[in-house]
Amino acid sequence: MLTNEAVAQDIIQQFGEAVSEFDDPFDLLTLTVSREKLIPLLQYLKDHKTFQISFLTDLTGVHFPDSPGREFCVVYHAHSLINNYRIRLKVFLAENDIHVPTATILYESANWMERETFDFFGILFDGHPKLQRILNMEEMDYFPMRKQYPLEDGTREDKIDALFGR
Repeated sequence: MLTNEAVAQDIIQQFGEAVSEFDDPFDLLTLTVSREKLIPLLQYLKDHKTFQISFLTDLTGVHFPDSPGREFCVVYHAHSLINNYRIRLKVFLAENDIHVPTATILYESANWMERETFDFFGILFDGHPKLQRILNMEEMDYFPMRKQYPLEDGTREDKIDALFGR
């Protein structure tokens, strides 16, 4: 049975300073990896004879507008079906450089997830075979999941504050 400690120690031994911020919320090993070592780490986890973390469960973006130099994060969830073991990888990006290498070279399933992340957050996946909007209209000139918009429409006059607990 794989343990978070054993997997973390192995990753640190292989990737050194390229990995950091290890944590295990809800017993899910979580770590941050540099954009340059993302694909080598995913490849390592996939090819490892014991880990066999070969299934990309999910990939998405997160916007942290109040974190200078780390405004965007791409989050990868991977799973070993053999060992029933999950891991979460994070890559933080600066707002003025939101590029990360595509994972489609390892996982065909990353294609749609990367397109969705681009569509909603504007994160660019270098080397992606067809990086274009997938759910929103091509004419959109903004990315709707960025935290750049007010939560409510201040121009509406049909809201009764008492009904909304105000």
